Amino acid sequence: MIEDKNPLRTPVEQLGEFGLIDHITKSFAITNNSTVKSIGDDAAVVNHDKHTIITTDMLVEGVHFDLSYVPLKHLGYKAVMVNLSDVYAMNAIATQVTVSIAISNRFPVEAVEELYEGIALACKNYGVDLIGGDTTASTSGLIISVTALGEQDKSKIVYRSGASDGDLLVVSGDIGAAYMGLQILEREKAVFKANPNNQPDIEAYSYLIERQLKPEARKDIPILLQELEVHPTSMIDVSDGLSSEIIHLCKQSSVGMKIYEDKLPLDPTVISSCEEFNLDSTTVALSGGEDYELLFTIKQADFPKIKANPSLSVIGHVLPQSDGMQLVTRGGEQIAIKAMGWNSFDS
Repeated sequence: MIEDKNPLRTPVEQLGEFGLIDHITKSFAITNNSTVKSIGDDAAVVNHDKHTIITTDMLVEGVHFDLSYVPLKHLGYKAVMVNLSDVYAMNAIATQVTVSIAISNRFPVEAVEELYEGIALACKNYGVDLIGGDTTASTSGLIISVTALGEQDKSKIVYRSGASDGDLLVVSGDIGAAYMGLQILEREKAVFKANPNNQPDIEAYSYLIERQLKPEARKDIPILLQELEVHPTSMIDVSDGLSSEIIHLCKQSSVGMKIYEDKLPLDPTVISSCEEFNLDSTTVALSGGEDYELLFTIKQADFPKIKANPSLSVIGHVLPQSDGMQLVTRGGEQIAIKAMGWNSFDS
């Protein structure tokens, strides 16, 4: 579906592994004082005066992304976002990333350049330094592995395990849009395969598609909470689906949870596209995933500090573990929350 705008095809072997690394990393600038040594040695050196947060994720072609409709620049950007989101979910500041890729011989140097353009843009927008990584050959497809580092004072780090009975459950932004963006891309791919002369008309779905192809990690939320003098009791990012993340919080905190269907923040385009696809918008919100919003609990006393903020929605509250995890529907019915989000091992 994506037109090849760059007819050049320079074989990767023409540059070699080290030449490729030099070529794709030469324009990356260092912006953090904690970066002591970046690319060019056996290992990078960082100096975090605070506690160091480390997270890593791997994206595999055919499992996590489809290059028939995912531009490489967007993929590079998203690969960084996936990891930065985990750092922000610890209430921390992201500072460095490493990027490793495995590529098959169907990818020329120009394709790798495009991928790293997205990585560079993500690093620039979020003020993080690319400090290392690796490149190697793949027998099939593209694999990207990103590791992100961050820092925070010990007292300010937030884990999944701090929620307690009576806390309020809050989510940033809106949910379900990334999943609906994926449904639209998959539909247009099927239409294109059936008739390559059909050009996709996706302008009306731009918000949904952007949420899928170019998500933004919520760097602003930890900053906002600090300004509001609100310290979350637990936190997680919404990557695998809201229901799965709620279960993670409850398990790690040994609590129960009650959420309310009419409190779930849904963009109007999510609701309309769900109607178009004959999907239940609540199910999409609970199970869709890849929203990269932050889900966290706060003390009830902090509610007045956040209640008027348009970026935050209170969607439920914490219960004793014995009460379980429940969704209260608009009709007042209580339904047990089950993990129905993304599972890479699910066939």
